[in-house]
Amino acid sequence: MNTTLPASTTRRLQDALAAIGLAKVPLIAIAIALLTACATGPTHTARAPLPDEPHLTVMTFNVNYGRAHDPLTIAAVGAGDADIILLQETTPAWEENLREAFSEQYPHIAFHHDGGAGGLAVLSRYPLEHEIYPATDGWFPAMNLVAETPIGRVQCMSVHLHPPVSESGSVVSGYFSTGSVRRKEMQGYAARLDEALPTIVVGDFNEGEGDAINQMRDRGFALAVPMFQGEGVPTWRWNTSVGEVTSTLDHVMFKGIDAIDARVLNAGRSDHLPILVTFVRKADSDL
Repeated sequence: MNTTLPASTTRRLQDALAAIGLAKVPLIAIAIALLTACATGPTHTARAPLPDEPHLTVMTFNVNYGRAHDPLTIAAVGAGDADIILLQETTPAWEENLREAFSEQYPHIAFHHDGGAGGLAVLSRYPLEHEIYPATDGWFPAMNLVAETPIGRVQCMSVHLHPPVSESGSVVSGYFSTGSVRRKEMQGYAARLDEALPTIVVGDFNEGEGDAINQMRDRGFALAVPMFQGEGVPTWRWNTSVGEVTSTLDHVMFKGIDAIDARVLNAGRSDHLPILVTFVRKADSDL
Protein backbone atom coordinates (compact mmCIF):
# COMPACT_ATOMS: atom_id res chain seq x y z
CA MET A 1 0.00 0.00 0.00
CA ASN A 2 1.34 3.40 -1.00
CA THR A 3 0.62 6.37 1.27
CA THR A 4 1.08 9.80 -0.25
CA LEU A 5 0.54 13.38 0.75
CA PRO A 6 -0.88 15.89 -1.74
CA ALA A 7 1.65 18.70 -1.13
CA SER A 8 3.41 20.91 -3.69
CA THR A 9 6.72 19.76 -4.96
CA THR A 10 8.30 23.14 -5.51
CA ARG A 11 10.04 25.74 -3.41
CA ARG A 12 7.48 28.22 -4.71
CA LEU A 13 4.87 26.43 -2.63
CA GLN A 14 7.17 26.46 0.36
CA ASP A 15 7.50 30.24 -0.10
CA ALA A 16 3.72 30.50 -0.29
CA LEU A 17 3.33 28.56 2.94
CA ALA A 18 5.86 30.77 4.66
CA ALA A 19 4.03 33.84 3.47
CA ILE A 20 0.81 32.72 5.13
CA GLY A 21 2.50 31.61 8.32
CA LEU A 22 2.49 27.86 7.76
CA ALA A 23 6.19 27.28 7.20
CA LYS A 24 6.64 25.62 10.61
CA VAL A 25 3.57 23.43 10.37
CA PRO A 26 4.34 19.84 9.30
CA LEU A 27 3.13 19.19 5.78
CA ILE A 28 1.20 16.18 7.01
CA ALA A 29 -0.92 18.54 9.13
CA ILE A 30 -1.66 20.91 6.27
CA ALA A 31 -3.56 18.45 4.11
CA ILE A 32 -7.01 17.20 5.10
CA ALA A 33 -5.97 13.54 4.89
CA LEU A 34 -3.38 11.19 3.50
CA LEU A 35 -4.09 9.65 0.13
CA THR A 36 -4.03 5.87 0.20
CA ALA A 37 -4.24 3.70 -2.89
CA CYS A 38 -3.70 0.06 -3.64
CA ALA A 39 -0.92 -0.08 -6.18
CA THR A 40 -1.01 -2.56 -9.01
CA GLY A 41 2.02 -4.35 -10.37
CA PRO A 42 3.81 -3.89 -13.70
CA THR A 43 2.11 -5.00 -16.90
CA HIS A 44 5.23 -5.21 -19.10
CA THR A 45 8.69 -6.72 -18.75
CA ALA A 46 11.54 -4.32 -19.40
CA ARG A 47 14.13 -5.25 -22.00
CA ALA A 48 17.30 -3.80 -23.44
CA PRO A 49 17.38 -2.69 -27.07
CA LEU A 50 18.18 -5.48 -29.48
CA PRO A 51 21.55 -5.40 -31.28
CA ASP A 52 21.46 -2.63 -33.88
CA GLU A 53 17.92 -1.67 -32.83
CA PRO A 54 17.46 2.11 -33.04
CA HIS A 55 16.36 3.49 -29.69
CA LEU A 56 16.02 6.73 -27.75
CA THR A 57 16.39 7.33 -24.01
CA VAL A 58 14.62 10.28 -22.43
CA MET A 59 14.93 11.61 -18.88
CA THR A 60 12.70 14.05 -17.02
CA PHE A 61 13.86 15.64 -13.78
CA ASN A 62 12.57 18.51 -11.64
CA VAL A 63 15.95 19.58 -10.30
CA ASN A 64 14.65 22.00 -7.62
CA TYR A 65 15.65 25.57 -8.29
CA GLY A 66 17.48 25.83 -4.96
CA ARG A 67 19.86 22.94 -5.72
CA ALA A 68 21.85 24.50 -8.55
CA HIS A 69 25.17 24.25 -6.69
CA ASP A 70 24.65 20.77 -5.22
CA PRO A 71 27.18 18.35 -6.79
CA LEU A 72 25.01 15.25 -6.26
CA THR A 73 22.01 16.83 -7.97
CA ILE A 74 24.13 18.13 -10.84
CA ALA A 75 25.55 14.62 -11.27
CA ALA A 76 22.02 13.17 -11.19
CA VAL A 77 21.20 15.04 -14.40
CA GLY A 78 23.67 12.80 -16.20
CA ALA A 79 23.04 9.66 -14.15
CA GLY A 80 20.89 7.95 -16.76
CA ASP A 81 23.14 8.78 -19.73
CA ALA A 82 19.94 9.79 -21.54
CA ASP A 83 19.89 10.98 -25.13
CA ILE A 84 17.46 13.80 -24.31
CA ILE A 85 17.14 15.31 -20.84
CA LEU A 86 14.17 17.54 -20.01
CA LEU A 87 14.43 19.56 -16.81
CA GLN A 88 12.04 21.65 -14.73
CA GLU A 89 12.84 24.43 -12.21
CA THR A 90 16.09 25.44 -13.87
CA THR A 91 17.59 28.90 -13.23
CA PRO A 92 20.52 30.95 -14.56
CA ALA A 93 22.70 29.28 -11.91
CA TRP A 94 21.55 25.88 -13.09
CA GLU A 95 22.31 26.84 -16.68
CA GLU A 96 25.85 27.92 -15.83
CA ASN A 97 26.62 24.72 -13.93
CA LEU A 98 24.98 22.33 -16.38
CA ARG A 99 26.64 23.86 -19.42
CA GLU A 100 29.99 23.51 -17.67
CA ALA A 101 29.30 19.89 -16.72
CA PHE A 102 27.58 18.57 -19.85
CA SER A 103 28.19 20.76 -22.92
CA GLU A 104 30.64 18.27 -24.46
CA GLN A 105 28.28 15.34 -23.94
CA TYR A 106 25.20 17.27 -25.09
CA PRO A 107 25.90 19.65 -27.98
CA HIS A 108 22.28 20.82 -28.21
CA ILE A 109 21.20 22.73 -25.08
CA ALA A 110 18.45 25.28 -24.52
CA PHE A 111 17.22 27.05 -21.38
CA HIS A 112 14.18 29.16 -20.65
CA HIS A 113 14.23 31.20 -17.45
CA ASP A 114 10.95 32.09 -15.78
CA GLY A 115 11.25 33.07 -12.15
CA GLY A 116 12.48 30.73 -9.44
CA ALA A 117 10.50 27.58 -10.20
CA GLY A 118 9.31 28.23 -13.75
CA GLY A 119 12.51 27.50 -15.65
CA LEU A 120 12.78 24.75 -18.26
CA ALA A 121 15.72 23.20 -20.08
CA VAL A 122 16.67 20.54 -22.60
CA LEU A 123 20.02 18.82 -23.10
CA SER A 124 20.20 16.68 -26.23
CA ARG A 125 22.63 14.59 -28.22
CA TYR A 126 20.55 15.21 -31.31
CA PRO A 127 19.61 18.36 -33.23
CA LEU A 128 16.32 19.91 -32.22
CA GLU A 129 14.04 22.88 -32.57
CA HIS A 130 12.12 24.12 -29.57
CA GLU A 131 9.53 26.68 -28.58
CA ILE A 132 8.05 27.89 -25.30
CA TYR A 133 4.33 27.85 -24.61
CA PRO A 134 3.63 30.67 -22.12
CA ALA A 135 1.55 29.89 -19.05
CA THR A 136 -2.08 30.85 -19.54
CA ASP A 137 -3.98 28.96 -16.84
CA GLY A 138 -1.23 27.82 -14.48
CA TRP A 139 1.94 29.25 -12.99
CA PHE A 140 4.58 27.84 -15.32
CA PRO A 141 5.22 27.62 -19.08
CA ALA A 142 5.83 24.48 -21.13
CA MET A 143 8.60 23.62 -23.59
CA ASN A 144 7.90 21.75 -26.81
CA LEU A 145 10.61 20.42 -29.11
CA VAL A 146 11.11 18.24 -32.16
CA ALA A 147 14.37 16.27 -32.31
CA GLU A 148 16.01 14.27 -35.09
CA THR A 149 16.72 10.94 -33.37
CA PRO A 150 17.70 7.37 -34.27
CA ILE A 151 14.00 6.42 -34.22
CA GLY A 152 13.04 9.35 -36.44
CA ARG A 153 11.61 12.78 -35.71
CA VAL A 154 10.17 12.77 -32.20
CA GLN A 155 8.19 15.49 -30.44
CA CYS A 156 8.80 16.03 -26.71
CA MET A 157 6.88 18.37 -24.45
CA SER A 158 8.04 19.24 -20.92
CA VAL A 159 5.45 20.58 -18.48
CA HIS A 160 5.35 21.86 -14.92
CA LEU A 161 1.69 22.00 -14.01
CA HIS A 162 -0.05 23.99 -11.32
CA PRO A 163 0.74 22.72 -7.80
CA PRO A 164 -2.13 21.73 -5.50
CA VAL A 165 -2.29 25.12 -3.80
CA SER A 166 -4.88 27.82 -4.41
CA GLU A 167 -4.06 31.30 -5.63
CA SER A 168 -4.61 32.52 -2.07
CA GLY A 169 -2.03 30.05 -0.76
CA SER A 170 -4.40 27.43 0.68
CA VAL A 171 -3.15 23.85 0.41
CA VAL A 172 -6.48 22.40 1.55
CA SER A 173 -8.70 24.20 -0.97
CA GLY A 174 -5.98 23.93 -3.61
CA TYR A 175 -5.88 20.16 -3.30
CA PHE A 176 -9.58 19.96 -4.12
CA SER A 177 -9.80 22.78 -6.65
CA THR A 178 -6.69 22.73 -8.84
CA GLY A 179 -7.24 19.47 -10.72
CA SER A 180 -9.40 21.28 -13.25
CA VAL A 181 -6.68 23.94 -13.61
CA ARG A 182 -4.11 21.29 -14.50
CA ARG A 183 -6.53 19.73 -16.95
CA LYS A 184 -7.08 23.09 -18.64
CA GLU A 185 -3.32 23.71 -18.76
CA MET A 186 -2.72 20.35 -20.40
CA GLN A 187 -5.58 20.80 -22.83
CA GLY A 188 -4.08 24.06 -24.01
CA TYR A 189 -0.58 22.64 -24.39
CA ALA A 190 -1.73 19.40 -26.03
CA ALA A 191 -3.82 21.29 -28.58
CA ARG A 192 -0.58 22.72 -29.98
CA LEU A 193 1.11 19.34 -30.52
CA ASP A 194 1.73 17.99 -34.00
CA GLU A 195 -0.53 14.94 -34.10
CA ALA A 196 1.46 13.45 -36.98
CA LEU A 197 4.60 12.95 -34.88
CA PRO A 198 5.45 10.34 -32.25
CA THR A 199 5.14 12.31 -29.02
CA ILE A 200 6.48 12.14 -25.47
CA VAL A 201 5.01 14.35 -22.74
CA VAL A 202 7.05 14.55 -19.54
CA GLY A 203 7.49 16.59 -16.42
CA ASP A 204 6.14 17.56 -13.04
CA PHE A 205 2.40 17.05 -13.37
CA ASN A 206 1.87 17.84 -9.66
CA GLU A 207 -0.64 15.00 -9.48
CA GLY A 208 -0.68 11.23 -9.38
CA GLU A 209 -3.89 10.06 -10.99
CA GLY A 210 -5.76 13.18 -11.94
CA ASP A 211 -7.44 15.40 -14.48
CA ALA A 212 -4.36 16.20 -16.57
CA ILE A 213 -3.30 12.57 -16.86
CA ASN A 214 -6.82 11.46 -17.75
CA GLN A 215 -7.01 14.19 -20.36
CA MET A 216 -3.88 12.82 -22.04
CA ARG A 217 -5.17 9.25 -21.78
CA ASP A 218 -8.24 10.43 -23.68
CA ARG A 219 -5.83 11.53 -26.43
CA GLY A 220 -4.29 8.06 -26.61
CA PHE A 221 -1.22 8.59 -24.40
CA ALA A 222 0.07 5.92 -22.00
CA LEU A 223 2.02 6.25 -18.74
CA ALA A 224 5.47 4.68 -19.01
CA VAL A 225 6.55 3.98 -15.42
CA PRO A 226 3.51 1.93 -14.30
CA MET A 227 4.00 -0.37 -17.29
CA PHE A 228 7.37 -1.55 -15.99
CA GLN A 229 7.39 -0.73 -12.26
CA GLY A 230 3.74 -0.76 -11.29
CA GLU A 231 1.60 2.09 -10.05
CA GLY A 232 2.44 4.34 -7.16
CA VAL A 233 6.24 4.45 -7.49
CA PRO A 234 7.24 7.68 -5.67
CA THR A 235 8.92 10.42 -7.67
CA TRP A 236 8.81 13.06 -4.90
CA ARG A 237 9.83 13.02 -1.25
CA TRP A 238 9.82 15.53 1.58
CA ASN A 239 11.12 15.22 5.12
CA THR A 240 8.79 16.45 7.87
CA SER A 241 8.84 16.32 11.65
CA VAL A 242 6.80 13.12 11.44
CA GLY A 243 8.98 11.45 8.83
CA GLU A 244 9.30 11.35 5.07
CA VAL A 245 6.22 11.71 2.90
CA THR A 246 6.21 10.70 -0.75
CA SER A 247 4.03 11.07 -3.81
CA THR A 248 3.97 10.22 -7.51
CA LEU A 249 3.96 13.61 -9.19
CA ASP A 250 6.34 13.25 -12.16
CA HIS A 251 5.39 11.30 -15.27
CA VAL A 252 6.33 10.26 -18.78
CA MET A 253 3.46 9.73 -21.22
CA PHE A 254 3.85 8.70 -24.85
CA LYS A 255 2.04 7.98 -28.10
CA GLY A 256 3.13 6.72 -31.51
CA ILE A 257 6.26 4.89 -30.27
CA ASP A 258 6.91 1.95 -27.95
CA ALA A 259 8.52 2.03 -24.51
CA ILE A 260 10.74 -0.93 -23.61
CA ASP A 261 11.94 0.21 -20.18
CA ALA A 262 11.02 2.88 -17.61
CA ARG A 263 12.69 3.52 -14.27
CA VAL A 264 12.65 6.02 -11.44
CA LEU A 265 16.26 6.70 -10.47
CA ASN A 266 17.31 7.19 -6.85
CA ALA A 267 19.69 10.04 -7.64
CA GLY A 268 20.32 13.62 -6.53
CA ARG A 269 19.06 15.70 -3.65
CA SER A 270 16.13 17.43 -5.30
CA ASP A 271 12.77 16.78 -3.71
CA HIS A 272 11.99 15.03 -7.02
CA LEU A 273 13.58 11.95 -8.58
CA PRO A 274 14.57 11.50 -12.25
CA ILE A 275 12.61 9.22 -14.57
CA LEU A 276 14.42 7.44 -17.41
CA VAL A 277 12.53 5.80 -20.30
CA THR A 278 13.82 3.93 -23.36
CA PHE A 279 11.80 4.10 -26.57
CA VAL A 280 11.90 2.24 -29.89
CA ARG A 281 9.95 2.59 -33.08
CA LYS A 282 6.41 1.31 -32.96
CA ALA A 283 6.21 -2.29 -34.13
CA ASP A 284 4.10 -1.34 -37.16
CA SER A 285 6.10 1.81 -38.00
CA ASP A 286 7.31 2.38 -41.55
CA LEU A 287 10.16 4.64 -40.40
